[in-house]
Amino acid sequence: MASMTTLLGVLAFICEGKLDFGSFCFQRTIIDVINLLFLFVFYLLLLGGSIKKHQSSVVNIRDWISLVVSICCALTSILYLGAGLWNLIAKNDGFNNFSWLVALVRGLIWISLAISLFVQKSQWMRFLITAWWVSFSLLVSALHIEVLFGTHSIEILDIFPWLVNILLLFCALRNFIHLVRKRAEDESLSELLLEEKEEKNQTEICQASFLRKLAFSWINPLLSLGYVRPLALEDIPSIAIEDESNLAYQKFANAWESLVRETSSSDRRNLVLRAITKVFFKENIIIVVCALLRTIAVVALPLLLYAFVNYSNQDEENLQEGLVLLGCLILSKVVESLSQRHWYFDSRRSGMRMRSALMVAVYQKQLKLSSLGRRRHSAGEIVNYIAVDAYRMGECLWWFHSTWSLVLQLFMSIGVLFSVVGLGAIPGLVPLLTCGFLNMPFAKLLQKCQSEFMIAQDERLRTTSEILNSMKIIKLQSWEEKFKGLIESQRGKEFKWLSKQQLFRPYGTVLYWVSPTIVSSVVFLGCALFGSAPLNAGTIFTVLATLRSMAEPVRMLPEALSILIQVKVSFDRINTFLLDDELNNNEVRKIPLQNSDRSVKIQAGNFSWDPEITSPTLKSLDLEIKRGQKIAVCGPVGAGKSSLLYAVLGEIPKLSGSVHVFESIAYVSQTSWIQSGTIRDNILYGKPMDADKYEKAIKACALDKDINSFDHGDLTEIGQRGINMSGGQKQRIQLARAVYNDADIYLLDDPFSAVDAHTAAVLFNDCVMTALEKKTVILVTHQVEFLSEVDRILVMEGGKITQSGSYEELLKAGTAFQQLVNAHRDAITVLGSLNSEGQGESQGLAVVRPEMFNGSYPTKQNSEGEISVKGPPGVQLTQDEEKEIGDVGWKPFLDYVSVSKGSLHLSLSILTQSTFVILQAASTYWLAFAIQIPNMSSSMLIGVYTGIATLSAVFVYFRSYYAAHLGLKASKAFFSGLTNAIFKAPMLFFDSTPVGRILTRASSDMSILDFDIPFAIIFVAAGVTEVIATIGIMAFITWQVLIVAILAMVAVNYIQGYYMSSARELIRVNGTTKAPVMNYAAETSLGVVTIRAFNMVDRFFKNYLKLVDTDATLFFLSNAAMEWLVLRIETLQNLTLFTAAFFLLLLPKSQVTPGLVGLSLSYALSLTGTQIFASRWYCNLSNYIISVERIKQFMHLPAEPPAIIEDNRPPSSWPPKGRIELQELKIRYRPNAPLVLKGISCTFREGTRVGVVGRTGSGKTTLISALFRLVEPASGKILIDGLDICSMGLKDLRMKLSIIPQEPTLFRGSIRTNLDPLGLYSDDEIWKALEKCQLKTTISGLPNKLDSSVSDEGENWSVGQRQLFCLGRVLLKRNRILVLDEATASIDSATDAILQRVIRQEFSNCTVITVAHRVPTVIDSDMVMVLSYGKLLEYDEPSNLMEINSSFSKLVAEYWSSCRRNSYQNFSSYQ
Repeated sequence: MASMTTLLGVLAFICEGKLDFGSFCFQRTIIDVINLLFLFVFYLLLLGGSIKKHQSSVVNIRDWISLVVSICCALTSILYLGAGLWNLIAKNDGFNNFSWLVALVRGLIWISLAISLFVQKSQWMRFLITAWWVSFSLLVSALHIEVLFGTHSIEILDIFPWLVNILLLFCALRNFIHLVRKRAEDESLSELLLEEKEEKNQTEICQASFLRKLAFSWINPLLSLGYVRPLALEDIPSIAIEDESNLAYQKFANAWESLVRETSSSDRRNLVLRAITKVFFKENIIIVVCALLRTIAVVALPLLLYAFVNYSNQDEENLQEGLVLLGCLILSKVVESLSQRHWYFDSRRSGMRMRSALMVAVYQKQLKLSSLGRRRHSAGEIVNYIAVDAYRMGECLWWFHSTWSLVLQLFMSIGVLFSVVGLGAIPGLVPLLTCGFLNMPFAKLLQKCQSEFMIAQDERLRTTSEILNSMKIIKLQSWEEKFKGLIESQRGKEFKWLSKQQLFRPYGTVLYWVSPTIVSSVVFLGCALFGSAPLNAGTIFTVLATLRSMAEPVRMLPEALSILIQVKVSFDRINTFLLDDELNNNEVRKIPLQNSDRSVKIQAGNFSWDPEITSPTLKSLDLEIKRGQKIAVCGPVGAGKSSLLYAVLGEIPKLSGSVHVFESIAYVSQTSWIQSGTIRDNILYGKPMDADKYEKAIKACALDKDINSFDHGDLTEIGQRGINMSGGQKQRIQLARAVYNDADIYLLDDPFSAVDAHTAAVLFNDCVMTALEKKTVILVTHQVEFLSEVDRILVMEGGKITQSGSYEELLKAGTAFQQLVNAHRDAITVLGSLNSEGQGESQGLAVVRPEMFNGSYPTKQNSEGEISVKGPPGVQLTQDEEKEIGDVGWKPFLDYVSVSKGSLHLSLSILTQSTFVILQAASTYWLAFAIQIPNMSSSMLIGVYTGIATLSAVFVYFRSYYAAHLGLKASKAFFSGLTNAIFKAPMLFFDSTPVGRILTRASSDMSILDFDIPFAIIFVAAGVTEVIATIGIMAFITWQVLIVAILAMVAVNYIQGYYMSSARELIRVNGTTKAPVMNYAAETSLGVVTIRAFNMVDRFFKNYLKLVDTDATLFFLSNAAMEWLVLRIETLQNLTLFTAAFFLLLLPKSQVTPGLVGLSLSYALSLTGTQIFASRWYCNLSNYIISVERIKQFMHLPAEPPAIIEDNRPPSSWPPKGRIELQELKIRYRPNAPLVLKGISCTFREGTRVGVVGRTGSGKTTLISALFRLVEPASGKILIDGLDICSMGLKDLRMKLSIIPQEPTLFRGSIRTNLDPLGLYSDDEIWKALEKCQLKTTISGLPNKLDSSVSDEGENWSVGQRQLFCLGRVLLKRNRILVLDEATASIDSATDAILQRVIRQEFSNCTVITVAHRVPTVIDSDMVMVLSYGKLLEYDEPSNLMEINSSFSKLVAEYWSSCRRNSYQNFSSYQ
């Protein structure tokens, strides 16, 4: 009871000693007590929740409404706290002793309410807060209504809090709705989970209200999720329907087609630009309005500053006028902030749609591009059109709108200058224009450096791509140093232009900072001379603020113009590409399946790859193929066999005649084209799974054993371009794809070249003759043994069908076909003679006739199991790309500084920046101070100011200079580290890493290191020092602003961290979404013929749309998140500005001079921009630094053994003999993986020819890899002439071994550089080598002879000719040991026979190891090694092995049995 009496006594004392329950004071105090109770419970729950657990739904910035209401609460709190402190300090007699306490308590209540808007962790907390808001708002509203009715008036200081109370009531209503919805959501959670995909298909922006869109609150759920845990690709919502690439492309395609129809073929320039304008013009009108509003708001700020200074100059105090000025300032900043954010966001959103439309248009065009067009635009160039030209469009609209708005801002600012200082502004225009024009040559210089850099970079990346794709041959030939030197020399050219550009930039920085100083000095001088305006605080600080708004256009316009020029170049490049030659659908008339018995009909067909060449590729073709016929096409290398298939497909331009195809087509190319993905994906090829048909296709193509041996079965991932599959496996996957496709006509381009004889026989019998029994098959082949089986044989030579008929008819006719058969017969005779030696002459060749095998043909049951794919169980060979997760802190930044050894440069940059900021502040402070000195002359005022400001420019130059040097050192160090690591990486790394992944680091990540990181670091330092200086100057004049500024800085830091949690992951995920878009485009470019043949264009197009949309979503969300952040930072810093302006209005006139008001406000107006600059660059740096992470990942790859071991170098004459000893050799590709070679021991005697045979995948290629140490032995040894090859350097070993690899590889360049990359041999030696490998006639007929060009990957030479070039290389090297790894797989029998003779003659004293699929290739070897399951089955002379029932004799029999009895009889009959 006593306590109650005491409480009532306190309440009475507060209300002037009266205890009147009906008084307004008493009722208001009761409300305060109720609020204190709620406040106590609120903090109790908050504390309890924090102690209990941290994970209970992290503090969440909910939306803009909460933010605005919270700010209003905070302002109310400031009002009360300010009043309380004032009353306490002033001890005003009009108030009793407790009035200051009441004001402070109410301040505490309002700040707690501000916090409560963000801290709503549990459901109980939400209930409590809602009840608090409702009770407080209703009680206060009731009280104020009572006051209004009673007194017909209300105090001004009560109006604002009441309005905030109404906002709190609105928030309480939203909370209640949220709680009801949450309950409903929890009940239907299972349904939501089932519909997650559909839900995800819409980003929040689709359903967001206008206000949520205005404040970017629609992205809150994603940012909230990213704050709780790192975002993954699965968390990213799909793009909005209106932003989808397909919609953008359809609009563009319609506009493009109508423009192409309307314009004549002679005037088709700028069609892409016109189509884009037509499509996107309307949506850019709103962007124009936003940019216009922002420009007006920016230009108005100096005028407001002028008005504020004039107000402070007035003698009488007029608070109402001051509040109007404050209101105008608030309106101006709010308009500037909102309009700029939406201009930036909407321009990039529209740019993203443009980018998507053009990326898809380029991809669609490549699907239609003719062979002529494909020759004009290589795969690399097409990827460039997408990756560089179309990608550039994402930012181009922003630059376009920036350009015109900056020009407008410049002219409006000049207008403001004239309105303030009159004629005094005229002299200032001279240095302004001078600085502007100085920017032009400077920008041109930078642009020249940039374009030269880009040219050099393109060249380096082209070379890098080629080297990465051919790394195996480079390692086998030990050409790493040569090609590494090539890349480094190209990087040297690139670095020259990079250095020039980076070291020119400091001059631009000086120009940017000096120009306002010079211009302002001249303007002040003009004012003094003309007397057009007094040199007082209003004039001086308005001029400075105006020049600050003019500095941005002067600096940015040259850059904007140069970027717009680059955009125009990109438009022209895409324009040229989209207008290029398309595949003519009339080349082939495709007729749906009818009753006709024909499948293909060509009449009087003349075809040419190049229409300008008078001699056609295919001449006078007349061909009719009946349904179900099996047609074989044979002939020497370069006869036009593949071109005949292209004629049927419609891929080769038709000069005359007609082609009719009556049914659907499946095509198997000579060079296997495999997509990244699983084996199953490659076989199904977009068709639905039919288990029965799928199993039959796999068995028919002899893939069942391979698939069973893989850990992941048919779900085994295939690396880029099938890198982890053997040549035979890739070819059989291609064949299975065709069989599963169930077409009517099958075009098979030499499908058996990459498989052994047994597998070839299985494929021919099980696949071509059985699975495709009722289909029409056109088979291009060099394998003469299968020709007797087909219905008809076409013999081609010189682009003509020289003979056509059945096997018997052609043998009777003789000539070209007879030569092919003779070459094959020679090989068979050798094999037969070996047999007859062992089995008795009387039996002759009959011993291996088909009857021995009961008339049956080899089937897959005879096939032995394959070795498993390279990789431990449960691990796919191609792993998902690594990416760091979460905040990696300062580590990448410290790595950047430590690797570049740039700590000194960094320290000097920061030191010079700090000095620059101090001098800048000193120069403006001098102006504010000096104008108050009565006798200060104008010359003294301007001179000191100019001197200090100019001195500061010296420091800003050194700041940029040191930053540029830091960047250049880092670029050198990181590029060198990356290149060394890549070239020293073992072959397994290249087998398991897609080329695109390495290229991304060498291109885009390296570019960020070159250009962005060094200046981002210094810009962050600049932003931070300038923010500190600005707040320091403001606090010097009105210290109260420090409270708000510190709170705002803390909030900014928190919001920045909150944003970065998501933004960092968005950038990282984006790093993994761009590469698939480019890889898919590159893959499509390489396999476009196959895609068109299978009629899969639409499927590939749809898949590409998905990839583009995924990439666009990340771009869209990254931009939205950035604008979300900037808007909130602007709001917080604007609060600091408004507080500073408000206190300047309240300060007594005597306490602060107009000069200091001008100084404070001029800095305060730049605070928001400076904070945004610092925050933006900090976030950019955090994103850029991810590139350092990514490059560092590849700088620390495990290296292969050293190239040279100085203490263990073999003699220069080593190996003198060429004797190879294998001792218990065991090989595994990775630790803990199964053994691939399982303890092989044998000796290859010096000077012998050793044949290595075995089923596909039995370990033959692995043995060669071990010999060249592409993979290190797990145990055991390989000795060459007594020296352990593992004891010496890799270069010493590989330079002494020669190889003709499985896949012939040529490099872009000339014939000379391909045969002799190291430049070791004379022209005479090269011509001799060419003569021996049958290429001299072809090359001497070319106009440039040895300097004739070789295109990317040797595409302008046939596969057979490429193989001959590889033979030429080894003929030049003439080493003691030669390895032929399936070297003759792509050559016809006649050429093969010549080659074998050349190798026998030229390498008669050498050890020759031949890995071959065709038994005749190794039948005349001195020794034969038979491998199976990675084990050595047999190693003996072929004649000895033929005498017994050996694995080798079975292989020979299988090979012979594939030539049926009639083949043998025909050989006998027509000899």
